[in-house]
Amino acid sequence: MKPKNGLRLVVAAMLVMGALCAQAALAQVPARFYWKPLSGANAVPLIVESLSGNTNPFDPASIVSSGSYFEGTLAIAGFAHGFSLSGRAAMLAVLLPMGRVSGEVMTDELTSTQSSLGFGDPMVQFNVNIIGPPAQKTIPDAMRYEPRFSLDVLASLSVPIGEYDSSKALNLGQNRWYGYLGLPIVWQLGSWVPGRRMTLEFLPLVWFFGTNDNYVGQSLSTDPKFQLDGHLTRDLGEHLWAAIDGSWFYGGTSSVNGVPGDKLNDVLLGLTLGYTLNDNMALTFGYKSTVNDNAPTALRMNTFMVSLLFGWHPIVEGSRRLQGEK
Repeated sequence: MKPKNGLRLVVAAMLVMGALCAQAALAQVPARFYWKPLSGANAVPLIVESLSGNTNPFDPASIVSSGSYFEGTLAIAGFAHGFSLSGRAAMLAVLLPMGRVSGEVMTDELTSTQSSLGFGDPMVQFNVNIIGPPAQKTIPDAMRYEPRFSLDVLASLSVPIGEYDSSKALNLGQNRWYGYLGLPIVWQLGSWVPGRRMTLEFLPLVWFFGTNDNYVGQSLSTDPKFQLDGHLTRDLGEHLWAAIDGSWFYGGTSSVNGVPGDKLNDVLLGLTLGYTLNDNMALTFGYKSTVNDNAPTALRMNTFMVSLLFGWHPIVEGSRRLQGEK
């Protein structure tokens, strides 16, 4: 393999750091997010989503409001850095959601129109691999990378400093701490040749929520919520890939002043299409929707996402300059 072509494959591999929680409001982590980049790689995403349904798209508790309808535009800016921790691949990411949400909110059998715009709650995420290939510290390491069976430990925490108005039920910030713990799994299927790569990926995680003591003058608490994301991914070419996506939410009963609501038990299905534009940029399109949403208290949500990711690595950029690339 020529060095120049090898470098391009390494940079393309770095871009599978993914769209950085492209659907952060519901933690719909995109396919190929937990493939491992060369240690020291960096990525900056710009993600835009259009969402609609019967729950606030900025609230990961997914509290269903029967008879209500919401729609919003969610944008996410972030930064991720890959590094080696005791010889294992690790990643630290910071995400800042922003945008607008509006809708008809039904409370006490009365319907009101509400809206909110600005910044949501920023999120910090840490991930480290515990089973799988060792961290990639050199370009030859990255060129030999194959995930085989890979298991990580993931922790995420959101800081409650987003836009919040206690007189409204519909907000971008949630006025409480929340986060999750998870075990990302990547299982390689077949050979690891660009254009033919295929993976089966799972992300089981548990959400934890603090208490919002000023939720329209009331107290809002939420039980832990279990979530399982799954992806079957396949290369359609050297620069193009696709995935079939699915998610299951269970639990997460929310109570207002001690009066419990309904427990979640909802399934979402979707598709993702990704394309590497050049050595440093990748474009992703995705759509996901609930499928068991006929009951009045069932979660109903539709999301369409577009992301543009810019990734780089000092070693790769330096090697490219030495080879005379512009």
